[in-house]
Amino acid sequence: MANLSIRKLDDDTITRLRIRAAHHRISMEEEARRILRQAVATPKRLGDLSGQFFGPEFGVELELPQHAPHEPLSFA
Repeated sequence: MANLSIRKLDDDTITRLRIRAAHHRISMEEEARRILRQAVATPKRLGDLSGQFFGPEFGVELELPQHAPHEPLSFA
C-alpha cells in the first residue's frame, strides 16, 4: 500500500477532521482514508439506486436490463 502525506492543512480543517473521526470513533487517519475512498469511488448509477430502494427485500421484483457503463453528458 502507498503512503500519502498532506501538507499545509489549516487548523480548522484538522479540527473538523478530528471531531468527525471522534464522532465515528475512529482515528483521524482512518477518517481521512474513508473520506478519500468515498470521494474517488465510482458514482452509483440510477439502476443501482432503484435496486437498492425497490429491491426484493421491499417486496418489489425488478428486472433491470443490462447496459454498458457510459460517461455523463458534457454540456461544455
